[in-house]
Amino acid sequence: MRPMTLRSLIVILLLAVIAGPLIPQQLQEPLSKDQLMQLVKAGMETAKLVNLIRDHGIDFDVTGNYLQALHNAGAQEVVIQALRGVTPESLSKEQVLQLLAGEVPSQRVAALVKQRGIDFFPDEKYLETLRLADADQILVAALREASKAMTPPGTGRENFKDGLKYNWMPPGTFIMGCSADDNECDDAEKPPHRVKIRKGFWIGQTEVTVAAYKRFAAATGRQMPDAPTFNKGWGNDAMPIVNVTWNEAHDYCMWAGGRLPTEAEWEYAARGGSAEARYGNLDEIAWYKRNSGDQPHKVAQKRANGFGLFDILGNAAEWVNDYYDDKYYSRSPSADPLGPESGQDNVLRGGDWHDDSLWVRVSNRPWTMPWQRFNSTGFRCVTGVTSP
Repeated sequence: MRPMTLRSLIVILLLAVIAGPLIPQQLQEPLSKDQLMQLVKAGMETAKLVNLIRDHGIDFDVTGNYLQALHNAGAQEVVIQALRGVTPESLSKEQVLQLLAGEVPSQRVAALVKQRGIDFFPDEKYLETLRLADADQILVAALREASKAMTPPGTGRENFKDGLKYNWMPPGTFIMGCSADDNECDDAEKPPHRVKIRKGFWIGQTEVTVAAYKRFAAATGRQMPDAPTFNKGWGNDAMPIVNVTWNEAHDYCMWAGGRLPTEAEWEYAARGGSAEARYGNLDEIAWYKRNSGDQPHKVAQKRANGFGLFDILGNAAEWVNDYYDDKYYSRSPSADPLGPESGQDNVLRGGDWHDDSLWVRVSNRPWTMPWQRFNSTGFRCVTGVTSP
């Protein structure tokens, strides 16, 4: 085994600071097409080849001609199928550091950045971290160039159907579940685990408002839900719509050209780039039991999160698409988890205006039956995966 160099040790320590103990200490370089061909010609066992492809990925686009060349060189069909199921994914900030820790030359990492792209914005603090890990100017320049092609998170646009603003969430990687600084988590929020969102999406800048829901009801011939006492006759159009079932929320989002967010999408957006349980002082960012006056308020009155989303904590709890399973995090996939395949209850996220602060945390996962209505429960939608 190659001895660990001082540079590797520095990078591993930096990774521990940036991403915590969930990140493996080293990441082997993805396979190039020449490396894979050499392994096939050398007669590597099929099972080992498949594991290499699945564990470390590839840095090239798979073509029919290349698959035929592999077959001619002796690759078994299971290897061909494994390649068809793998596409080069953009690199996370941790992966770039891990490649350097694994003694991959800086210029080679730069080439991977150019080939695969990145899923993060490299700020000056991160670039300085790379320099401590012996990154050269070629890699720094490649990262800056790759970031130019990305639409910044929080870029907004109006949905002509419901009249609401939606913000862009680019692809990215985050730690889902109990935050490192949070001692109030229950078992359903554990274990914290790394999740990759591979496709960007648009999410409501605010919770769906009464005004937007009225447009939906008028367009589809539906009745408005019963109005709560704090918004008699639904007279305040700027308040979040509440008293809606999961099915009604689902149908609204479909009408608006989207769907309910998955739990993973919701939490990725809700964190706004923060790893903490709340993205700021709770009184500054959320309406909850201590400051709400026992009712929700007009949307967008509190400070937005790092992705420009308002009331993602507090005001109204929000339906998400997933069924609830308190053990799901122990087996959920690491990329684009969709939640359990079946269940009786659906998840609510974000906490609401009459909740204690304990419930108003970004990883909290209460649940209820999809047909129930509460004067504290609303929702927001996500729409298409096309970047602006």
